[in-house]
Amino acid sequence: MHPLEQALNYRFTDTALLTRALTHRSHSAKHNERLEFLGDALLETISSIWIYQNRRDVPEGDLTRLRATIVSGENLAAIARRLNLGQHLHLGSGELKSGGARRNSILADAVEALIAAVYLDSDYPTCEHITLALLKDDLSALPQTATRLKDAKTQLQEYLQGRGLPLPDYQITEESGPEHAREFQIEATSGDYRAIAHGSSRKKAEQQAAADLLAQYQNHK
Repeated sequence: MHPLEQALNYRFTDTALLTRALTHRSHSAKHNERLEFLGDALLETISSIWIYQNRRDVPEGDLTRLRATIVSGENLAAIARRLNLGQHLHLGSGELKSGGARRNSILADAVEALIAAVYLDSDYPTCEHITLALLKDDLSALPQTATRLKDAKTQLQEYLQGRGLPLPDYQITEESGPEHAREFQIEATSGDYRAIAHGSSRKKAEQQAAADLLAQYQNHK
């Protein structure tokens, strides 16, 4: 049994689906990006239903923010690390050497692909059960209100404004991949600080770059 099957408490009937979920486009044409697309939709649906059913007193506007916290690239990457998923990824040599197995965007995408692989190998109830098991700690930690939840770009801007520091500038420094599966590299700068992040959309990459930039400021204050 594959270590990830043990971690998920699920055994694949079609192990090729598991292999594809773990395969980055730098390694093979039979990569995980279509699975990632499906997994993203499943993750949003499953988390939305749970939040709707279990946070009944939360205003509608806050529901979206609660879900965004759960499905964020940062949170999915943390789940991937709990699963030791990085060590099972199939990456091209260049991506491997550049630390792709530790990159948040690649780890998050692989979690989404893994969720889709479980769905295609089984059915929706099984996929829902496994997904909620993966999200259990994160869902339990959600507050009753999302008023304290802010995305990384907002947190960074408020941190800088409150200290009279230069506001961040975000620039696309690289864009690659086919039209249906673009990969963005964003450089965020503020004063002497600089952060580079990758994501499957400009928005995701900017959020990760903002989080990294904020961490630099907070660690060097």
